[in-house]
Amino acid sequence: QVVESGGGLVQSGGSLRLSCQGSGFSFSNYAAAWFRQAPGKEREGVSCISATGARIHYVDSVKGRFTISKDNAKNTVYLEMNNLQSEDTAVYYCAALYGDFVGENWAQYEYDAWGQGTQVTVSS
Repeated sequence: QVVESGGGLVQSGGSLRLSCQGSGFSFSNYAAAWFRQAPGKEREGVSCISATGARIHYVDSVKGRFTISKDNAKNTVYLEMNNLQSEDTAVYYCAALYGDFVGENWAQYEYDAWGQGTQVTVSS
């Protein structure tokens, strides 16, 4: 099970940090990813990190603004989001996948666990 937290309302240019707490498994053995879904749009992969943290991917639209990280001791994955824009408004979901490898098509993987999501709203 994974549970997201940290969403909220922020002004354009602001920052938020999302957290994804895992339970019943260890993120040291699982890759993790953040997805988002805006109203009327398809779910989009935002970022992923391998189990060891050695491989990280970002969708182009967030490169340079978002940073994914993990703390295996706390069994938690983070998404630091800076310079937020209105187009970042969405429900953000955390997902976990057993194994270390995350390739270029990571957003199409079938993840083992999904959270309920946390709302991020950016006001202009």
